Amino acid sequence: MKHRFLASTSALAFIFSIVSLVPAPAAGQSPPKKWTPPRTPDGQPDLQGIWSNATITPFERPKELAGKEFFTEQEAAEYENRIVKEGNRDQRGRDADSDLKGAYNEAWFDRGAKVVPTRRTSLVVEPRDGKVPHLTPEAQKMAAAREQIARRLPEGPEDFPLLVRCIAWPTVGPPMLPTAYNNNYQILQTPGYVTILTEMIHDVRIIPLDGRPHIPENIRLWLGDSRGHWEGQTLVVDTTNFNDKTHLRNSDRNLHLTERFTRTDENTILYQFTVDDPTAFTRAWTGEVPLTKAPGPIYEYACHEGNYALADILKGARAQEKEAAAAAKKDSR
Repeated sequence: MKHRFLASTSALAFIFSIVSLVPAPAAGQSPPKKWTPPRTPDGQPDLQGIWSNATITPFERPKELAGKEFFTEQEAAEYENRIVKEGNRDQRGRDADSDLKGAYNEAWFDRGAKVVPTRRTSLVVEPRDGKVPHLTPEAQKMAAAREQIARRLPEGPEDFPLLVRCIAWPTVGPPMLPTAYNNNYQILQTPGYVTILTEMIHDVRIIPLDGRPHIPENIRLWLGDSRGHWEGQTLVVDTTNFNDKTHLRNSDRNLHLTERFTRTDENTILYQFTVDDPTAFTRAWTGEVPLTKAPGPIYEYACHEGNYALADILKGARAQEKEAAAAAKKDSR
């Protein structure tokens, strides 16, 4: 009994010595408060505001980083410096042609200058190799056919990508992935709905939260048909019914997208998405990118205002065809 009493008192003395090492708040200073997510008037987690997903973290893990899931702090700083320097559009090209291909100068870009705070080496987090899974054989054939069309002289506007035609920019939402500029989104909430305005090509997603089913399978939409619900502090959005013209990494009309929005602090929403498309990819895959509070406002993206490029490219294609026909006629003589 005496030995057990001595052991108990020794243990208590050890615990008190550990506790005494924990610094107490200074006089008059309150202990740090745990961050509490704000709520909308109807009691839902408040995701409202203008947010940006700009980052220079690569979408897929580059070959030189194979097997490395996270940067060290020093590696992240070195990578940021290198990518910002290499991507600077204000640097002159080697010749006039490379200068022309540079298009806009650096003032027009908004790709960010930092990797994501977790220092991940890719936005794709599953599979663990940071790569989008292989395409199915059928999806490979469809991708090759689209590539063939892209290589030929355009016969009409339909031969151009959706972004050139100002119809949609498939990689900015959904899912919401960063690009070279216009990486802003505005989230608005009302009872029963969440609305997301995408700056790039000014698309708007209206997401009902009332549990209604998806629209009939034969109705297909550019941005798919979204339905949302709350799982604790997380907004979960389920999207189906995509058409066969928006190709996220060569996805097809069977794309099933699940997005998760979780506000982690005053200035951050953790955005995660899972792509499930068994006819296009050999397995499902997942990505994540933080949305960081942006000052705003979002200005109108008037994509077709003064957009002479589409008509001019078609005129150029017709001129090239005439030149080729004239050369062929000359050679036949």
